[in-house]
Amino acid sequence: MPGEAGPALAAAAVAALEAYATATARHGRAALEAVVADGADGTPTMRIDVLVEDAVLAALAPYGVNVLTEETGWVDHGSALTLVLDPVDGSANAAAGVPLSAFSAAVAQDGVFTEALTVWLDTGRSWWAAAGVPCPLRTTGRRELAGAAVSLLRPHPAKPGAAAAWWEVVRRAARVRILSTSCLEGALVAQGATDAFADAGTDTHRLVDIAASVVLAEAAGGAVRDVFGRPVELDTDLTRRWSGIVAATPDLADELAQVMRQAYEDQPPVP
Repeated sequence: MPGEAGPALAAAAVAALEAYATATARHGRAALEAVVADGADGTPTMRIDVLVEDAVLAALAPYGVNVLTEETGWVDHGSALTLVLDPVDGSANAAAGVPLSAFSAAVAQDGVFTEALTVWLDTGRSWWAAAGVPCPLRTTGRRELAGAAVSLLRPHPAKPGAAAAWWEVVRRAARVRILSTSCLEGALVAQGATDAFADAGTDTHRLVDIAASVVLAEAAGGAVRDVFGRPVELDTDLTRRWSGIVAATPDLADELAQVMRQAYEDQPPVP
């Protein structure tokens, strides 16, 4: 773990790494991807999510911080500090043995995001940043969509507006990737490995999916936006959704939002 990371944040990440390694060593694909419950947002919960999240919550118990997490939801300890975390982002990848999944968490102090840590679960590689603290992360600095390398969530052909927004970005970008792990893709933008990552208007992102990117991207010179202009802010309601954009610069983030929103709105409504 980065030595600068706060103790609760580091403890959660270590617990996630250890639980992930144990789960994938002991269980096969069918067991890991089995749906065992419904998460706090009403979506299905895989066994691998439960195994890692339970370990993370146990590790956080001594610290007395509030927790907002994908499966359990809001755990209020009356603290000024809240950890917004996704113990396994990219659960389908993790269960299938695709080595693209991440632990990701952001710390909010009195409602303001101040620190974040994303850890690649298959390698232990990490990305850390704190608001107002110099860090080695630097985005590519790209300002325009034309010629950019962009990661996108999968297209949704059943949603004409979102599909149109997706294809408009594909048409303008130089390279497109689909990795199916929003937190890791956001960290790669902060690192400068790719220019942007976006959900093309499908409102797939919960706060746990993009909170860490708010800190990481901004510390590295980038920006986080929502396609429809909604602020990404602390909210304990996990049914609230965003179409998140993480980009190398505010200019690129704003252009992506404008391009996708226009393509989305230009599609006629489904009868």
